[in-house]
Amino acid sequence: MADDSIDGRDDDRRTATDSQRSTDRRRFLASAGTLAAVGIAGCTGNGGGNGNGNGNGNGNGNGNGNGGGNGDTDPGSDVGQIGSGRAGRDAPGGTPMAEMPDLEGELTVYSGRGEFLVGEIVSYIDDLYDDFDLTVRYGGSTDLVNQIANEGAGTPADVFYSVNAGSLGALADAGHAASLSSDLTDLVRGEFHTENWIGTSGRARTVPYNTNALSEGDLPDDIMAYPEEFDGDLGWAPRYGSCQAFVTAMRIIEGEEATREWLQGVLDAGIQEYPDEFAACQAIADGEIDAAFTNHYYIQRVLDGNPGAPIATAFTEGDAGAVFNVAGAAVVEATDEATLAENFIRHLLSAEAQDYFARSTFEYPLIPDVDPIGDLPTIDELDVPDIDLAQLSNLEETVDLMRDVGAL
Repeated sequence: MADDSIDGRDDDRRTATDSQRSTDRRRFLASAGTLAAVGIAGCTGNGGGNGNGNGNGNGNGNGNGNGGGNGDTDPGSDVGQIGSGRAGRDAPGGTPMAEMPDLEGELTVYSGRGEFLVGEIVSYIDDLYDDFDLTVRYGGSTDLVNQIANEGAGTPADVFYSVNAGSLGALADAGHAASLSSDLTDLVRGEFHTENWIGTSGRARTVPYNTNALSEGDLPDDIMAYPEEFDGDLGWAPRYGSCQAFVTAMRIIEGEEATREWLQGVLDAGIQEYPDEFAACQAIADGEIDAAFTNHYYIQRVLDGNPGAPIATAFTEGDAGAVFNVAGAAVVEATDEATLAENFIRHLLSAEAQDYFARSTFEYPLIPDVDPIGDLPTIDELDVPDIDLAQLSNLEETVDLMRDVGAL
């Protein structure tokens, strides 16, 4: 889905990464005690190093970085020192890693999530256990699904970690995802897992807007009301995977003809194209446009670099503009380490990891005892549509439609 965009970009990838590159053990952390002190005992913060003024952009225009303004993850930084919202943040709820089963043995993770976003928390988990040997191969989610399928029973992969539910569903549909135990899947709400995969963090579709130009009441709460009922300049990133998934959701919910009319409407209204959704949010903060269609965390990344930026988050209700997608993980069917694989995934749902996702990647935590960063509603307060997230991976018809109307 996100990595199925027309230009091949993945929401979690800064550049093309070598899918065979392994995480170098003990590379990121100065000590295992840092996250325990920062993630569990509460976050005091050090300012996050946002001096470059571009928030969490990655420095090459993709806008997917974190690092509190450092661009790429700084190898000398500590988990828990990235992202905004540290000062005054309470210790997270949920189950700490210390109360989870120890990890022992060898495990290989194929990760469609970028190393610059999740490498530190993955390495932290690795560093906790002397008898745990973790190898991580990074790549695009779709590419890794295909690699697992091609490798078949001989795949070295034990866990597949994906940027989106669509790729997880594709792995399961191909018969390469094992059934998960209920004590693992019960950690998150029913819509965020299936028998074969489980979400680990989430992202909401939103309508960011410039607060100098608009108030929240100026924005329709129905995505299909744009642009007729909106008086302002709009932006989007139509070549970005998340935007294409949003249009896919519209096709599923509203039908192809209504989606065609909507696309034609925003094009006729002069919607401005940006290379990615961080750039669209930055354009809102800069006053170039009034509103856009993006994932929620890009707004938080802009605010992390410039807390006074005139940008805020609005939500539509129960439609394609309110889709909530998840990153998540599956145990590969061919693994001989199913228990170890499940316990590793369990660590991604620990108090420390969920708090890390909130503060570092600005995603929604999926366990109920960890709050998102920013002035955001909780997951329970979001009015999301009833849609099978795995269907959002079917982008071919969406891309054809967007090309046909001239959006691509």
